[in-house]
Amino acid sequence: MLRRARAVVNATATACGTIHHAMSLVFPHTFVPWFRSVAPYIHAYRGKTFVVAIAGEGIAAGKLSAFVQDLAILHAMGIKLVLVHGFRPQVSEQLKAKGHPERFSHGLRITDEIALDCAQEAAGQLRFEIEAAFSQGLPNTPMANATLRVISGNFLTARPVGIVDGIDFMHSGVVRKVDAVAMRRAIDTGAVVLLSPFGFSPTGEAFNLTMEDVATSTAIALQADKLMFVTEVPGVRENNDDAASDIDTELALADAERLLAALPAPTQPTDVAFYLRHCVKACREGVERSHILPFGVDGALLQEVYTHDGIGTMVVDEKLESLREASSDDVGGILQLIEPFERDGTLVRRERTEIERDIANYTVIEHDGVIFGCAALYPYPEANTAEMAALTVSPQVQGQGDGDRILKRVEQRARGMGLASIFVLTTRTMHWFVKRGFQPADADWLPEARKRKYNWDRRSQVLVKHFK
Repeated sequence: MLRRARAVVNATATACGTIHHAMSLVFPHTFVPWFRSVAPYIHAYRGKTFVVAIAGEGIAAGKLSAFVQDLAILHAMGIKLVLVHGFRPQVSEQLKAKGHPERFSHGLRITDEIALDCAQEAAGQLRFEIEAAFSQGLPNTPMANATLRVISGNFLTARPVGIVDGIDFMHSGVVRKVDAVAMRRAIDTGAVVLLSPFGFSPTGEAFNLTMEDVATSTAIALQADKLMFVTEVPGVRENNDDAASDIDTELALADAERLLAALPAPTQPTDVAFYLRHCVKACREGVERSHILPFGVDGALLQEVYTHDGIGTMVVDEKLESLREASSDDVGGILQLIEPFERDGTLVRRERTEIERDIANYTVIEHDGVIFGCAALYPYPEANTAEMAALTVSPQVQGQGDGDRILKRVEQRARGMGLASIFVLTTRTMHWFVKRGFQPADADWLPEARKRKYNWDRRSQVLVKHFK
């Protein structure tokens, strides 16, 4: 028996050693590039304010622990957080336990005395669970070494919904005012502000609010950088009539408004317009970006914040993509973009000092503050032409037309200089340029100044595009 136990231990140790060796060979090759790719987003969002709202359905589905761990990571990255929780299913469960029917109209709960008691009980229980989740500090979890303080308070003033179309909503209310100064003071201390969908009138009367109204009003009052709904829906689909169509990851505010106008008034959370109307309202009133994310996808919050395409739908006041001439602030981003292509020989290596010197020649395309494409234009006016060099598009966005947009912008710059053509030197992308109107030429065609720098060992193909 002892011999068998030793054999099991030895086999386990061998297996663990094999796994560790395999991880040491594979993991750095995936982790290091990934961590470098998220670094620009870490820098961009440090010190920013996010209002994050999680639907009560997500908590009921057992997603609270992982969700709080992801919030702790955002907090560790320097993001200021306000958390709003919903409690629709929890209130419904309380009402069912008491044998009291629940009533809805116009997409809102009609809150009588019993429903108000149930809402208060549900809110108290959820607040306890959320604060307990933030207090975890188990080793080998994202909460290890995290010191997160949660602050709640009477930050909201409410008023009654009143009587709508002859229906008395009783103790259902809407946000009247948000104490943004007190809330800002709390999050500036490093605390997470926790808001329940409850508000009080100046006379002390309690009102049952909706999570969506609280989150949207708070984001507007704080002029938050992001409003994020973590919900039972995956986002807005490109074809709303097709449940299998892809999620539209980015909606310009104008497009979202047009879509909203064409949709019927929502009556339940799974309706497309239910969360979208709040995203649109927030962006109209100064919130830069609002998001709809699925709680059913593990890590949805992190994916939306720290990856280029995200995972849900983002509504923005204008397209985040910007095609422009480069400035000295872009040198680091250009270097990071072209370095892998220099390493595999696609591009000729360029020193930082060279890019700094020639930065005015570069055109860049950026998305959400991160450079995903670039090209440089070097004019040879004596030969009435110019070279386009270092045309690069990040692998993350290849196939989305960024290369064509950069090429068009470079051509416009060349035409603006009164030049008759542009040319490129390439060893691997001849077909891409030929498909866009470039024609092969002999190296002797090059302007004399460029011919003197031509690398005959590299034997780059010369391709020319003449303007009509």
